[in-house]
Amino acid sequence: MGLSRVRCAAGVGCLLAAVSGGAARAQRLPGGVTPEHYALTITPDLVSARFEGVERIDVTLEKPASEITLNAAEIEFESAKAVVGDSRPEVVEATVTLDEAQEQATLHFAKQLSAGPVALEIAYGGILNDKLRGFYLSKTKLRNYGVTQFESTDARRAFPSFDEPALKATFDVSLVIDAGDSAISNMPMVRDTPGPEPGKHTVAFATTPKMSTYLVAWLVGDFQCSQGKSEGIPVRVCATPDKVGLTRFALEAAKWDLHYYDEYFGIKYPLKKLDLIAIPDFEAGAMENFGCITFRETELLVDAKDGTLGARKEVATSVAHEMAHQWFGDLVTPEWWDNLWLNEGFATWMETKAAAKWKPKWAFEQDAASDRSNILDEDAARVTRPIFERAETPAEINELFDDIAYGKAGAVITMVEHWLGEETFRKGVQAYLSAHLYGNATAEDFWNAQTKTSGLAVDAVMRSFVEQPGVPELRFGERQGSEIAVSQRRFTDGTASAHHAAVTDAEHASGNGSELWTIPACIKGGGCELVGPETAKISAQTSAPFFFANADDKGYYRTVYAKGEYAAIVTNAETGLSATERIGLLGDRWALMRAGEGTVGEFLDLALALKADPEPAVTESVLGRIESIGTRIASDDDRVRLDAMVRREFGPVYAAMGGPRRHESEDHSERREALFEALGEAHDPQVVAEAQRLTEQLFAAQKTADPNIMDAAVALAAAKGDAAMYDRLLTVVRVTKDPDFREAALRALTWFEAPELVNRTLEFAVSDEVRSQNTWLLIAWMLERRETQEQAWKFVREHWDEIERKATTSSGAHIVEATGSFCSVEKRDEVASFFAAHKVESAERTLAKTLEQIGECAQLRSVQEPALREWLAAHDPK
Repeated sequence: MGLSRVRCAAGVGCLLAAVSGGAARAQRLPGGVTPEHYALTITPDLVSARFEGVERIDVTLEKPASEITLNAAEIEFESAKAVVGDSRPEVVEATVTLDEAQEQATLHFAKQLSAGPVALEIAYGGILNDKLRGFYLSKTKLRNYGVTQFESTDARRAFPSFDEPALKATFDVSLVIDAGDSAISNMPMVRDTPGPEPGKHTVAFATTPKMSTYLVAWLVGDFQCSQGKSEGIPVRVCATPDKVGLTRFALEAAKWDLHYYDEYFGIKYPLKKLDLIAIPDFEAGAMENFGCITFRETELLVDAKDGTLGARKEVATSVAHEMAHQWFGDLVTPEWWDNLWLNEGFATWMETKAAAKWKPKWAFEQDAASDRSNILDEDAARVTRPIFERAETPAEINELFDDIAYGKAGAVITMVEHWLGEETFRKGVQAYLSAHLYGNATAEDFWNAQTKTSGLAVDAVMRSFVEQPGVPELRFGERQGSEIAVSQRRFTDGTASAHHAAVTDAEHASGNGSELWTIPACIKGGGCELVGPETAKISAQTSAPFFFANADDKGYYRTVYAKGEYAAIVTNAETGLSATERIGLLGDRWALMRAGEGTVGEFLDLALALKADPEPAVTESVLGRIESIGTRIASDDDRVRLDAMVRREFGPVYAAMGGPRRHESEDHSERREALFEALGEAHDPQVVAEAQRLTEQLFAAQKTADPNIMDAAVALAAAKGDAAMYDRLLTVVRVTKDPDFREAALRALTWFEAPELVNRTLEFAVSDEVRSQNTWLLIAWMLERRETQEQAWKFVREHWDEIERKATTSSGAHIVEATGSFCSVEKRDEVASFFAAHKVESAERTLAKTLEQIGECAQLRSVQEPALREWLAAHDPK
């Protein structure tokens, strides 16, 4: 690569750096400099979308140096100098060399600086960007807001910094803002003074504890908050003024979580206040900034009384997830991003635990079981990765924020806690945190603490799951007395993964298929045993009338049973298995069918055996898999007959539930919603008519007896809706203040099937009227629906420049992932060709997985479609 030209103020004597090596070169700082404290004064201009900054960084030099390298991106340096000494400080001016590709700036000093303490004083400027990263603009119809998002490597876009998680420091933040505006940051405000110029005031915040740069945050605008207190800590939930009425549910969740976590971790919440803020433009779901957690509006704001159960559950788990990070991630932070999984896996596991303690009737454990089965499906691909994977560049780091880091890591932690027991595991967590307060740690530190506390081989178990890719499969024979034979191997969706060349390199990188694990297998009605690489038999003793080797469905593995053992499980499924175990059983049989170890008809037999299951998550699991059969296996003719089967088998189940009743349980309502949506998609005439009636009722502003069913009703009505209905929904999108209601209306726009309305939605998605964070959502939803994916894919290829214009850090990768809904070799090749010519940032692995998924679907269809046709013919009452 040649010279990288950057903007730099003339007063600095800016130099141009030769850049070589590109993205493949490690982008770590050279070391030798330890930051101790930052004093930041930021002056944003929300109209011109710029900001000015002045900072002082107190550092310690390990040895004499004539230059210091730190991180900076899109920063214009105005001046830089070092101040050495206290009693008679010496000022040493610096010139600045910028390396744009490495996102680094090197300060070159006129003389060598001595080892020891040095203060760096830097004046600089920057842009408030529209890419939802660093210090950026968020907009409403009324005004602009200045907000931050620094994870993983974007603090450097707001202030020159040593932007690596192990380089912790304390921070003083001051914001010079317009007189009518207020500000929020990590710590409580300590001063609010007029000036330094007319029409401005300066808000200063208390010094933070020692923490990583990516956890610093500040927000400027007119946010309003609901307030409370928990464990003596002031808690606020804030939003733009028009939405503050939707903050009360999250406030109650945050207050409960703070109390619960204080007790669980055995460490009091370490800051003096806690703020949770909803931001109109926000790419991630939420961000765990220390004491100043930021959220996408749909993840924090919900009507506490009339919001759907799904929306309230989403807010409950989102708040629980980010608050868990205040201890696990913020207070103790991984040394580098390759251990990101420890942060996110722990918080993913803890969000269910905390939310279930707060709302025990909401069946969060069943939702977690469904999520676990989904990640097992994803991880069974040949193109996968180990939980722990090296990453050096920002693009490589961004790719780590995936379902492996969140879902698989969380599932492995779930398995380990289940094996050790809640209290033993909790003591291990406390030991780990206490040993590393305000510092950094590694995965080995975590599992070594659990090993020492429990006296069990947690290190061997976690190492085998963290360092190897893929899913274990445990195969059991028939019981022989008190023992049963067991063997293990890596489970893969083997029907198609090897059928396209795109897999080859990624498969080699992911392992050669020889992986073996140390697995805590817990027997229903019995104990837990470690199944290691050499284990051939385990105890089969159980108080249950059958042998089931994944008690509570907490294990991260697939199970295969001998014919007699499996028959006994199915016979006792409704009465002898818990809801989570039934979800796990469905997941195992679905996975085995996809791998060619069973037919789609055998899976449908199991699904229909559970059609009247009383638990909503089990019903959703059954219906979701049947929908996948319709979209990924069935021909158009088969789909008509499959829809008829759904109406015939599940229509009476829905009818038996009756209409909404006063004070009915929310799980009853949730199950009705699942059946209503599935029957509507299967073109049940009564359900479709009911959807139309409810939609008209909604447009007439009439209150419905069952708000949980409304999103599905509107989507079903939209499928055959006309331009008049489209316009009414578009008006809802434009005027509603409820973020959950707006997202539901946006999703409903993607259900229209008339070609001209499909095109309207696609054009709308790339318009300035849609927030960047939602552009990819609309396009992805349309790529995923069989009825709209062809038109959406054509639009993507013809309008890629417009899509890229609105792209944020991860939006392109999401669109790549959505093309995985195609199911033919021809489409796989189209996707491969298009994205080979249109490279997407941080999406290399996503593309490889997507191509494998399309190939697997094509092969699955060719293998199982004849079996589906045969089963449908045999079960046709005509």
